[in-house]
Parts: sequence; C-alpha cells; structure tokens
Amino acid sequence: MRVGILVFPGVQLLDVAGPSDVFVEAARQLGKLRAYEVQLIGTEAGLLRCGSGPRLQPDATIATHRGRLDTLLVAGGPAVESITARDDVRCWLQRHAKAVRRIGSVCSGAFVLAAAGLLQGRRVATHWNSVDRLAAENPGTTVEPDAIYVKDGPLYTSAGVTAGMDLALAMVEEDHGRELALRVARELVMFLKRPGGQSQFSAHLAAQTAEKSGIRALQEHVLANLRGDLSVPALAAHAGMSERNFARIFKDEAGMTPAEFVELARIDEARRRLEASDLPLKRLADAVGYSNADALRRAFTRRVGVAPRDYRRQFT
Repeated sequence: MRVGILVFPGVQLLDVAGPSDVFVEAARQLGKLRAYEVQLIGTEAGLLRCGSGPRLQPDATIATHRGRLDTLLVAGGPAVESITARDDVRCWLQRHAKAVRRIGSVCSGAFVLAAAGLLQGRRVATHWNSVDRLAAENPGTTVEPDAIYVKDGPLYTSAGVTAGMDLALAMVEEDHGRELALRVARELVMFLKRPGGQSQFSAHLAAQTAEKSGIRALQEHVLANLRGDLSVPALAAHAGMSERNFARIFKDEAGMTPAEFVELARIDEARRRLEASDLPLKRLADAVGYSNADALRRAFTRRVGVAPRDYRRQFT
C-alpha cells in the first residue's frame, strides 16, 4: 500500500517524519514491510531543506512521480504559502484526488488542499492558530477548531504537527483494526486515541496572543493565582479599568471572554496535575480554584471532552 507525502522547501519535518514512522511501524508489526510503502514526493527536484534545517531527498517529484497511490498526505510548515499559489501543485493534487482512496493533510497542509479546491463543502481540522484564517478564506468549509483530526468521506485532515501521527494511527486502525493500532501506539509511546482536543494545549499559549502588554500581564496574573478571586470585577479592578471596558478590551485582545480564559487556565492546570499526581479530585479542585469536585468535573468534561477520572487513567 503506497502512501505519498507531498513535501516542499521549508516543510515541517515532524509533519513528514511522524506519519511516516506510524506507517512504517505498522508494517513492521505486521511482519510485512510492503504493507505500507511511504514515498516522499517533492514539489521540486533535489534535496529539500526543512524549516528546521535537515534536508530531505524525495523519492520523486510531482513532475516525475509515476504509479498509483493509495493514500496521499500534504505536509505543512511555515513555508506552506510558497506552494499554495502554484498551478502545477494544484493541478497535480486535483488529478490525484480522483485516483487515491483517501487524501489528507497535516497541520497547515490544509491550506494547500484548500487552494486546490478540495476542502469545499467539507469538515476539516488544522493547527489551532490557523483555524480562523482557514475558515475566513474558505467560507464553504467547516473548520472544527478543537479537533485533533477529522475524517469527512475520503478527506482526512489533522491539527498541528504531532496530530499527524494521530491521523496516521487512525488510518492504520481503519485498515488493520484496533489491535494493530494499539501495538503501534505502544511502541511509539503515544495514545491510541488522545484524550480531548486542541483546547487542552492552549491556556498558556493563549496568554501569549494578546498584543497589549496590560492584558498579557493580567493573563499572567490569572495563571499565577488560580485559587484567587478571578471574577470580572476583581480582574477589572486589578487592571485599573471599568468592568465594561475591561471585558471589551480583553475579548478583543485574547479572542475570548475573561471567564473563558480563567476556566481554560484552571482546566489546563488541572490536566497537568492529573497527569503527574494522584491528588484526590476534591483537593485538586481546590488547588486550581474550584469550589468543589463537581464543579471541576463539569468544567473539565466540557472543555477536554472526557471526565477527570478517565483522563487520569490514560497516565496510570
């Protein structure tokens, strides 16, 4: 089964290496090295330098590639814009989309598929930091902001970087069943199905998105004082603003309300403590600013998609 990965100068190395290792490990576990044959297909000939520095030697280019592919993935990376406007790349993708069993993208590779018109009317995922732009540029596409990966018919798209491994593992499970996918996940030390969505990674990242230093400082105050009074009146007073003006400026800068940011910060800290300790849920709730375990449980399940107990079980 041939898996093609489209690569280009400046590609994100892990977008390529992650899925490749999943497919190759699956073939090794099966004892059939040709069960998955990964081919790198370059947008140009010769060695391609990745965004992080290492060079890749594609097996072929879009001009020289021959033979049938079962699966075609488009990798992403900071330089992805360099190929979204290329007619040869668009035409090549459009032609192969009709021939492969499934086509997809890792991270910002979704923008390349979008440029080829392959996301129209589809549900898709991409890196959390690119969700709004992908949706704005493609009004006929439904972008799911919290998804690790999305399958919509023959189209498979994943969130940022390491989520490409989750996507590849889902394909292995689809092809060969849960038992093989579990063996691969164990060997590569990854979840068979990662708990929660992209939101579980975003609290401290969100604190870096505000442009005004006063809002960034307030976000850092929240992160450092999760057990304190983090109501809008208290935060507005800390910022030296009226409640109404504070709420408006915070949402404009952070892209979410103060209450949403506070909840995200508390859940993020709860997640880390669940991963690293066996602290009883009641004490954990108090440590991150919730009045009781039930309040934490409801918020955690709403944000992460699984109950705290089930989330902790993944790490024990």
